[in-house]
Parts: sequence; C-alpha cells; structure tokens
Amino acid sequence: MSSALSSASIPSPCINICRMDPVSQLCSGCFRSLDEIAGWAAASNPERVAILARVTSRRLASDQNEVPHG
Repeated sequence: MSSALSSASIPSPCINICRMDPVSQLCSGCFRSLDEIAGWAAASNPERVAILARVTSRRLASDQNEVPHG
C-alpha cells in the first residue's frame, strides 16, 4: 500500500468552520494551525495521529477557555 493511500485512512478533523482565531492562531473549527492544515495532505499516519492528539488537547482546553498554543 502506498503512503498516500495509508495516510488517507485517517480523515481530516476539518468540520468546515474555517476561521483562524487571531489570538491562538488556530482554526476555530478544527483547532489546527495553518501549518498543520497545509501539511495534512502530505502527512504520514504517525504525523496525523500527532496532529489529532494536539487537536484533542486544544479542544479540551478550549472547553475550559484555555486554548494552548502550539
């Protein structure tokens, strides 16, 4: 299986609410940075898993009104 096909098995966290927060520099919909959004298509599965872990952390922090940067 090619890396392009295996990477496609982890879907993007995009929920089509594409607005960058000027303070956190994260998308208000998916909680990714511009670099993470731009690099998603080329990211390997381990890279995608790492991005999703950061997204989960950011989403949880946002629920507590404390979005961590990075």
